[in-house]
Amino acid sequence: MALWTSAEAVAATGGTSTADWQAEGVSIDTRTLKKGDLFVALKAARDGHDFVAQALAQGAAAALVSHVPEGVAPDAPLLIVTDVLQGLEKLGIAARARTRARVVGVTGSAGKTSTKEMLRTLLSAQGRVHAAEASYNNHWGVPLTLARMPKDTDFAVIEIGMNHPGEIAPLSRMARPHAVMITTVAPAHLEAFESVEGIAHEKASIIDGLEPGGTAVLNADLETTPILTAKAQAHGAKIVLFGAAKGADYHLDDAHIADQTTVVRATRHGAPLLFKVRTPGRHFALNGLGSLAVAEALGADPAVAACDIGEWLPPDGRGARQRILLDIVDETSFQLIDDAFNANPASMAASLDVLIAAQPENGVGRVGQGRRIAVLGEMLELGPTEAELHAAIARHPGIEAVTTIHCVGTRMQALHRALPKGQRGEWVEKAADLIPHLRHVVDAGDIVLVKGSKGSKVSLVVDALKKMGQGPAPKEGTE
Repeated sequence: MALWTSAEAVAATGGTSTADWQAEGVSIDTRTLKKGDLFVALKAARDGHDFVAQALAQGAAAALVSHVPEGVAPDAPLLIVTDVLQGLEKLGIAARARTRARVVGVTGSAGKTSTKEMLRTLLSAQGRVHAAEASYNNHWGVPLTLARMPKDTDFAVIEIGMNHPGEIAPLSRMARPHAVMITTVAPAHLEAFESVEGIAHEKASIIDGLEPGGTAVLNADLETTPILTAKAQAHGAKIVLFGAAKGADYHLDDAHIADQTTVVRATRHGAPLLFKVRTPGRHFALNGLGSLAVAEALGADPAVAACDIGEWLPPDGRGARQRILLDIVDETSFQLIDDAFNANPASMAASLDVLIAAQPENGVGRVGQGRRIAVLGEMLELGPTEAELHAAIARHPGIEAVTTIHCVGTRMQALHRALPKGQRGEWVEKAADLIPHLRHVVDAGDIVLVKGSKGSKVSLVVDALKKMGQGPAPKEGTE
């Protein structure tokens, strides 16, 4: 069954089609376009109209455009609209309207993408799940995700993010979720918001799009939880709280963090609940708990979901853990925790907790004793208190268990200065400047955390550490 026919797309967008066509998917990038996709010529860093001819040559079924691009025949399969982004939005709205899927919208200052993937995993055994393949959570990512949704979807997981006030509510109204989940509220994007309370109000605006009778799954452990619950009450939503706070409907009793797993003991509406996440981290336990509350709100079997969440593993850049083999003969290795996709104070603290709880291996490297090592990139968009927020990492509970902390970026100078001399590693302005030193930084038996905002480019350090490997060392949990 085609995802979109020309007639359906014309009805959805109000545009004009130059030919009859059927599309199997929707693409905004010729580098990932598949044969049969509808190519959407968005204007971003470059004008997508410049790539329409290439897209059609690669087998695109048609292109969504605002005019016939130069070098493209007038009778080429084109869907012509007044504004391409608005056309994509209308496709997304129409796709949402024609499906019977139960929809959840996920937002939060940290953990959105990991939670989206948790939900994809635990719902997959109970129906056909649609969710974005990447972190598509902005003004074009949400409508693109919706426009790609097959008609026979049972569950849809829509990630919704923001950088500035007023972004979340319109996207939520587009998605019309039956349930929403707010993972956490923390200092992030403070350049655009005056306070954490301002961020909480923006996150809470995801409730504006909630369908009548819908459920708001909210973190119970935040100072700003009253802001979230007040918004949900004003909307008439059913409220389900998750967390360690007294009175939480999904109550975290204990999270036992082992070297490779987190075993969670909880109480669900007063009844015992036990589940396992195949990666260490209290934040993963909390988001898993919230995900199970969402599954129940969407009509899924919570007991089955609690079993299936054990199949989830964090994706690359979001806390994925990998063993890097240094010597094939001796099978010596170090462990890499790749959390390099993004960072703010809350997610930085959560990642450090994982590193602190991890157990290095002694007696296998040139140093002799396995170490916990952190490579921390600067956190961006934190506003006027950014220096204080970076320096505060030095006071993180248990930070003394980390042997050495290497700092990347101008803002990270504040942390480098705040660290005790014995714990202070390299400071470099750019991530690439650390790469030549890595063989002297890392040894067999070590556990290395790489964490930072995407703009700090510490993902380059991750790539370099992986290239140190001499064999196909599998990701932890897949052996």
